[in-house]
Amino acid sequence: MTTIQRPAASSAAPLAGGFVVLDRRRDHAVLRINRPEQRNALSNEVLAGLRAGVAEVKADPAVRVLILAGTGDEAFCAGGNLRQMGDAGADAYEAHRGRSQLAALFRDLWELGKPTVARVPGYALAGGFGLAAACDFIVASERAVFGIPEISIGLWPYMISVPLLYAMAPKQALKLMMTGERIGAAEGVRLGFVTELAPHGDLDAVLEKFVARLAEASPQSMALGRMAFYTVLNHDVDARLRMLEALLTVNLSMPDAVEGLAAFVEKRTASWKKGA
Repeated sequence: MTTIQRPAASSAAPLAGGFVVLDRRRDHAVLRINRPEQRNALSNEVLAGLRAGVAEVKADPAVRVLILAGTGDEAFCAGGNLRQMGDAGADAYEAHRGRSQLAALFRDLWELGKPTVARVPGYALAGGFGLAAACDFIVASERAVFGIPEISIGLWPYMISVPLLYAMAPKQALKLMMTGERIGAAEGVRLGFVTELAPHGDLDAVLEKFVARLAEASPQSMALGRMAFYTVLNHDVDARLRMLEALLTVNLSMPDAVEGLAAFVEKRTASWKKGA
């Protein structure tokens, strides 16, 4: 079988108005969230760009491995755009449809047919943690910080609970969801969701070595074996994601969520209603 290869030089293309960049290299591609001022936070535009990038990678036989990354070393992705999520003036249906794009992106990644690796140099929080966990592997810097802080603003990490439960023991995931605590990459190794841990200055060297090993494998065997893995793992996952999408929309309309998002925007302590 003929191996398709590009020159070593990369070819970067902006997506979603530049909020996402797809950088095609010799045998792999880097799909990068390009919002460093917002710690590469997710938005409807970013999610659309990521989905478009994954589709391009899926259609390109020269790409053997996909790296998911964020611009800069402060954050992989600090989660969703809370101002956008808490916009009371937004059309409810369109807002719900926008949030469903995260679930669709998870499906896109699982059905890609090629290995996926998250490059995490710093913060991976909330939806950003879920996005990293939805990749096959996480290569993290010793400075990386992971957390699921939704509970602190009156929300719950509904859709990202699916990839998080794949990435670690269920009760460990539940602890992170209930406490909102942040943990380092070394603890991520212990819990099982960080695949490779690197000194911060060596992150890209460790990542490139790991990706090179994946790219050497038979693309056909990799695609078939990976499909088998996720077919077993994702049994009935669509039904679970549909339920979780609906619960997130319900949660966002509850008084505690309205108060929590307002408190976040106003930089004050939230005042919760008593009782459940």
